[in-house]
Amino acid sequence: MKKVAIVTATRAEYGILRPLIIRLEAEAEIELQLLVTGTHLSEKYGKTEDEIVKDGFPIYARIPILEEDNSAYGVSCTMANAIKGFAEYFAKEHPDLLIVLGDRTEMLGICSAAMNERVPIAHLHGGELTEGAVDDCVRHALTKMSYLHFPASEEYRRRIIQLGESPDRVFNVGALGVENILKTPLLSYEEMCENIGIPKDKKYVVVTFHPVTLEDESASEQVDALIEAMRQKDDYFYLITKANADVGGELVNARFEAYCQCVANAKLVASLGMQRYLSAVKYSSFVLGNSSSGIIEAPAFGVSTVNIGDRQKGRLMADTIIQCDAEKEAIAAAMDKAEQMESVVSGLYGDGNTSEKIVMVIKDFLCNKKSDLKKKFYDLEF
Repeated sequence: MKKVAIVTATRAEYGILRPLIIRLEAEAEIELQLLVTGTHLSEKYGKTEDEIVKDGFPIYARIPILEEDNSAYGVSCTMANAIKGFAEYFAKEHPDLLIVLGDRTEMLGICSAAMNERVPIAHLHGGELTEGAVDDCVRHALTKMSYLHFPASEEYRRRIIQLGESPDRVFNVGALGVENILKTPLLSYEEMCENIGIPKDKKYVVVTFHPVTLEDESASEQVDALIEAMRQKDDYFYLITKANADVGGELVNARFEAYCQCVANAKLVASLGMQRYLSAVKYSSFVLGNSSSGIIEAPAFGVSTVNIGDRQKGRLMADTIIQCDAEKEAIAAAMDKAEQMESVVSGLYGDGNTSEKIVMVIKDFLCNKKSDLKKKFYDLEF
């Protein structure tokens, strides 16, 4: 029996990982250890560990790491907590493989602890670019710590190899988010409206806006510009999901809370859960903000996206994504364009069989191959 640990720290991350968790749970040769940490354990962020419990997944360990302060200093303390908390877990359990997703700062701490205990790491969604956020360098650092790589496109696969990773350990498997869209039973429009609290007789927009962590003091100005554009376009109902625990996230959430208290056509939620969130995106007029869900999930529905600012700059983007500056008039103009855009489903991020492909590679690695953590740097020929 091989022990595979998979870690989740945020609501969005868990929603993406869910089909992989389901498939790993069903494997007789694998003991899955689900590690829950970060904002999942925080009341302020919706205590989303309850969603995991509701889904019936046994949580192997709850490892609290989150500092209440999400300033740069607070984020650094969270990273330090992650190193210490997960070091204890790795020293005790020493799993045969750790699976992590993406680019969040706490993952850097978690993977550092795994690296020190010589636990092989499998990394999902490497090779991507988000030039406006600190996530970009975190993601590439995680790539160099990892042994197996599961990027979401061929371009991202090539970039991981460009970073010196051997091609025989890099697998283009597509995005788990697309698998969720194609295989998750969603609510009907009427069920979704009633369940979430969206007026059935009004067009609505799903809004998620995160601070741009590589821009000085821009969060307040940018979220204010977004809110002013939303005020200007008051024929929509706005379903807003809270920002995550990045530097500036609390400021963004405070601005949205104040806005929702003053208007009748907006609602702010800490978390919707995957089924309700995807259902809301499916029936929306468009998606608004700067979240990766507007880049990966929304286009797979054929729903257009207004992507604001530079947070997602560098990602592969479907034709249904409208890029605009973080200025009121630019956002309002992009919203007009999104409303008129024809629905075209994108297959840019895979065919919906991502979890099956990942598990096949992992089983082959665990059962048939011995990892050599003394990796050689793979040099490209010029």
